[in-house]
Amino acid sequence: MAEQKESSVLFSLKELMNLEEDRIRQEESTRKAKQDAELQARLDIERRQREDEEARIRGEEDRRRAEEQRVREDQARVEAIHHAEVEKARLEAETAARMEAMRHQQDHERQLTAIKQDKHKRNLLIAAIGIFVLLVGGAIAAAVVIKKQNDTAAAQAAESSRQLAEQQAKLDAVNKQIEDSKANIDNLTASLGTVTDQAQKLALEKQLEQAKKDQAAAAAYRAKVQASRPAGGGGGGPTKPKAACTCASGDPLCSCIN
Repeated sequence: MAEQKESSVLFSLKELMNLEEDRIRQEESTRKAKQDAELQARLDIERRQREDEEARIRGEEDRRRAEEQRVREDQARVEAIHHAEVEKARLEAETAARMEAMRHQQDHERQLTAIKQDKHKRNLLIAAIGIFVLLVGGAIAAAVVIKKQNDTAAAQAAESSRQLAEQQAKLDAVNKQIEDSKANIDNLTASLGTVTDQAQKLALEKQLEQAKKDQAAAAAYRAKVQASRPAGGGGGGPTKPKAACTCASGDPLCSCIN
């Protein structure tokens, strides 16, 4: 009877030990599963952060390439405008010089006709020839001066257009950057309101702080660009200079003595 009782006690102790071992194994399994879940959560957060950073870098690279393309197009357009304006000024100056020379030639021919009708005025014919030479020389000199002034004005206008186009391109780019920063800040702020994990929350707060710094820097740069924009100029083209009069006082064939 005693042996049977002792055997029953040993069996109960063995059962208790088995139960305790099962409990220990269960706790160990639960603890390991919790650690694995925490590790996986950290890995997921790091993976999402890497993906977000890669997406941000790709977006910045796309914006940079688009901005470079826009700047190249603006420069090409400004150069084309400059070339067209210079060519137009050159043609206008050449046309003006030809018209002026033609007018003086016609005046001289009429004067020669009048002189030939009077054989007693040969001295006046010689004077008229001298006057014609002076007038043609003055017309050519005036045409050269006009062309130079037109070229200078066209170059100044083209440079001003180029500067305005370049600054407008910079303003467009920085405005786009500010809009993107605002959208990023709004997204990060909204995400902060829904995140409960402390590590993820700290990461989002760091990104939000950096996004605000980027937005402030872009706004400061925009103000700097706006402050440096040249004031718009007006006014018409250059005034055509009047050729100096070289005729002798009282000369009847001189066109510049009124």
